Amino acid sequence: MIYVKRFRVFIPEPEWPESHRVLEEVAEVVVGEPGVKYSEELLANILKDFDAVIITSQHRISRRVIYESSRLKVIGKYGSKPGADNVDLAAATERGIPVVYSPEANSDSVAEHTIALILCLLKRICFFDHLLKQGVWREEFLAKKDLNRELRDKTIGIIGLGAIGKRVARILQSFGTRLIGYDPYVSPEALVGINITLVKNLDELLRESDIVTIHASLTPETYHMIGERELRLMKPTAFIVNTARGALIDEKALVKALKENWIAGAALDVFEKEPPPKDHPLLQLSNVIVTPHFASCTYEAFEKETITVHRDVVRVLTGCKPIYIANPEVLGKRLDLRDCT
Repeated sequence: MIYVKRFRVFIPEPEWPESHRVLEEVAEVVVGEPGVKYSEELLANILKDFDAVIITSQHRISRRVIYESSRLKVIGKYGSKPGADNVDLAAATERGIPVVYSPEANSDSVAEHTIALILCLLKRICFFDHLLKQGVWREEFLAKKDLNRELRDKTIGIIGLGAIGKRVARILQSFGTRLIGYDPYVSPEALVGINITLVKNLDELLRESDIVTIHASLTPETYHMIGERELRLMKPTAFIVNTARGALIDEKALVKALKENWIAGAALDVFEKEPPPKDHPLLQLSNVIVTPHFASCTYEAFEKETITVHRDVVRVLTGCKPIYIANPEVLGKRLDLRDCT
């Protein structure tokens, strides 16, 4: 079926422009200016003239934006299910606007990045790369018995056992690690085939783990879930890795923990404020590895994310129920959306 391009779609930050042809069959696609961080006020003003908006984790569709964008019919979010930091799901549901996303599209990418960060911490790859380029060879470290560590037999604590957390667990099994996990919303039945032990509370996981890796969603309940109290529970030889959301960790507490050697080191792909300021204390510490919120940024993940979201946006615009919807209760309000093959 051929549709007249009667819809308009705004994409503040495109991931995979090659996939726009899916949208362009039914809509005019407008792409934002490169490098522009669209404020709430600017988005509210722009979206008055659009039927759909598709965002990455770098932008947020707030209650104000949703209610001031009277023409808006669907919101898309590339990647995992949007949390409070991306889309006001309650406001979208009130207005009858489906929010679509691409579950598990970036799971492999983020999981692999997490493993790479864990190995970089234990093997100090970034540290040695820098020193060797300065002319420092291995004898200096051997003389001081300043050696690396193996991953095998380490206890890995995984916080959050959704698609990415489970993928990390499956990969780590091949390294001969002991896996423990904390996720109050996951049952043991959901972890069949993964050799992981669920612990009763976060404190237990932090005390036992040699490496803690975070894969939880950011909600009002999980904001700063790792603070000074929690960091003091960890072993002085332990590492913490965060490829989820920056605000899950209290960064001031983390800086203190790293400077005072409560823990051995950290690897971070995310920050509370992005990008972090150049003088951010975490960027100055030698026992921290950082990457620029890049864990999900692979060719494969972008292609899967965009095609999945774009197809669902088109489905909603053309009167069909989406396949992946973050607020399914909205379908009771949108009786105009039909089941389509």
